[in-house]
Amino acid sequence: MRIYLTLSLLSITLSGFAAIDRGRVDSLKTLIASSTNKQALPDTVNINRLNILAANYFDAYPDSTLFYGHKSIEQSRRINYKAGIANGLVQTGHANFFKGKFQQGQQDFDEAIEIYKNINDLKGLSNCYKLYGRMDNLLAKYQTALFYLNLAFDINKQLKNDTEIADTYKNIGIVYFSEGQNSTALDYYYKALYITIKNNDNKASAAIYNDIGVVLQGMEVYPKALEYYKKALNLFKGTNDLNGVGTVNENIGEVLIAHKEYDRAIIHLSKAIKIAKKQDDKDGMSSVYTDLGLCYAHKNQFILAKRYLDTSLQIASKYKIVYNKAYALIGFATMYNLQKDFKNAYKYATQGQKLAATLRNLAVRSSAALQLNKTLAGLGKFDDAYEMLKRYNELKDSLNNNESIQKLTSYNLELSFASKERQLAQQHKEKDESYNQRIKQQRLINTVFLTIIVAMLAISIVYYRQKRKQQKINAMLEDKNREVLQQKADLDDQAQKLNNLNILKDRLISVLAHDLRAPLSTLRGLFSLLQDETITHEQLLDMIPSVLKKLEYTSDFLDTLLFWINSQMDNFENSAKSFYIKDIVAYETENYCEQAKLKGINLIDSVPQNVIASADPNSIRIVIRNLITNAIKFSKQNDTIEITAMLQDDHNYIISVKDTGMGMSDDQLGKLFKSKVNSNTGTNNESGTGMGMLFCKDLVEKCSGKIWVTSKQGQGTKFSFTVPTGSFTETRLEVA
Repeated sequence: MRIYLTLSLLSITLSGFAAIDRGRVDSLKTLIASSTNKQALPDTVNINRLNILAANYFDAYPDSTLFYGHKSIEQSRRINYKAGIANGLVQTGHANFFKGKFQQGQQDFDEAIEIYKNINDLKGLSNCYKLYGRMDNLLAKYQTALFYLNLAFDINKQLKNDTEIADTYKNIGIVYFSEGQNSTALDYYYKALYITIKNNDNKASAAIYNDIGVVLQGMEVYPKALEYYKKALNLFKGTNDLNGVGTVNENIGEVLIAHKEYDRAIIHLSKAIKIAKKQDDKDGMSSVYTDLGLCYAHKNQFILAKRYLDTSLQIASKYKIVYNKAYALIGFATMYNLQKDFKNAYKYATQGQKLAATLRNLAVRSSAALQLNKTLAGLGKFDDAYEMLKRYNELKDSLNNNESIQKLTSYNLELSFASKERQLAQQHKEKDESYNQRIKQQRLINTVFLTIIVAMLAISIVYYRQKRKQQKINAMLEDKNREVLQQKADLDDQAQKLNNLNILKDRLISVLAHDLRAPLSTLRGLFSLLQDETITHEQLLDMIPSVLKKLEYTSDFLDTLLFWINSQMDNFENSAKSFYIKDIVAYETENYCEQAKLKGINLIDSVPQNVIASADPNSIRIVIRNLITNAIKFSKQNDTIEITAMLQDDHNYIISVKDTGMGMSDDQLGKLFKSKVNSNTGTNNESGTGMGMLFCKDLVEKCSGKIWVTSKQGQGTKFSFTVPTGSFTETRLEVA
């Protein structure tokens, strides 16, 4: 028989701790790993996580509890975090005594108790006292165990912690059971069970059901014991508590041994030993190995029985588990008696009886006496056997009398507990009815609120639709307003353009009237003189160059004017093509080279041979001609005019005509490309129309370019315009 030896509640709310469930173990490991990587020094948050992780691993992997507990202690000592040290010591102490390392466990608990007292942590102190009590119970130090458990009970009562009170009741019951005081043990078990059922704590309830089953098994009330074991097993499976599942399987196996159902017992015991090995549970391993040895001994498989009993005795002796050692020794005596090897049976029976006497447990002592009686009889020591039989009968009578009282006590306790259970069920029923009533009220309130929300949603939807409709109408009105404003702007723009065209027309008429009448009047006067023979032939020849100059100027102006007028027509075709800028510039500089020399001006063509533009060549030719004639007009002797071309970017060239002539003022620059320009006379009193720059701007823009000017009065002027780049061509432009 084995009491459930692990804590039913290991997630202790210690200073700075946060309760977690087992499903978050991986998340805690991730947090701890990331914190360790980021920080040179540990912190309290990470240490608390390590202790929680250690506690959560105990039921399934006690070795992991040791690992994380030691890690917590190490980090806590580095920063002198007292609570962390104590909490870590509790985890390592619990794992150590669970694994049979009682001396190390005692050292851990003693240090933890001192720290908890110093920092006045009552919860931690209570838990440590409780674990100390459980450890002393395993070592058969029953009075010391009760002393520590009562200290824990007083603290938990002061803290009004029902969960810990229930667990302490259960642990006190375990001690009384170990002493053979079954009725007292049951009393404490039922007190604990009442609290755990009230708190709906399935794991703690399962542990107590198992412990009650152990008591009933010792009283040989096997059907009732099996009933409690099955309750415990179902609850343990639901909580995934491996240690609990293993303990109940072992106890069921022992009941089946008592019923001589050895094969069924082996099935349950095999499950128990598998779990005990996985958890490295020394107490569980020792106890189950003895049970398996007894099963195989009764099946006459003595070699296998001896192997199991040897293993059990070695573990119990090494880790000083007194009860299990006595149980294993009696098991050896039973096996050798079945083999009729009474000499070896005597050896183990006497050792078992001696050790059982220290336990004060009537059942163990009577079993030891029975086996020693059989051994002595087998050895022919009938007087000694008779004395031992009398001793056995005395113990059995005492046990039977005690059992009668205990059975009656158990029955009364069960009746009392059943009554309390019914009261609890009634309270739960009333709570459920009250809860259901509140649910109905809440549902009604929810329905009302839902109706209000639906109504508000409906109103909102209607409002939203109306709002959207109004927004669409407003958007349409805004679009119409924009269209009207745009149309008005277009009309204003067209009116301005018409006005500018009227002004331009008037100016053109004025220019034509002036510039065409002057050369025609000159020719008419010249012909009249010739007709009257007023001038001689030599005088006529002297006058011809001046007249030709005026006619040439008038002809160029008319060409420019006619080309520009054609460009203003809607059906004008901009015959853009690739051509060499050099061809046009060379032609124009050659035409005006003589005129420049007459004024003492240096005209330079610096345009590279490979500059290819894509535009209407006639438009570009007229622009360059106007810029050259304008530069000559406003330059004086020894000035320089230079025509250059350079690449602006991948798509445009910049053509520039720069002179070192008179320059312009800021006022003149601002009016230069406007329609209303009053042309100034040149350095030799040359006249102009004031229309040339307007023509140039218009023609450049029609060729997808732009034109600008920079000038400083007295320093010269630089006209520049862009023209799109063209593709390479083998043909040269023929300029007529």
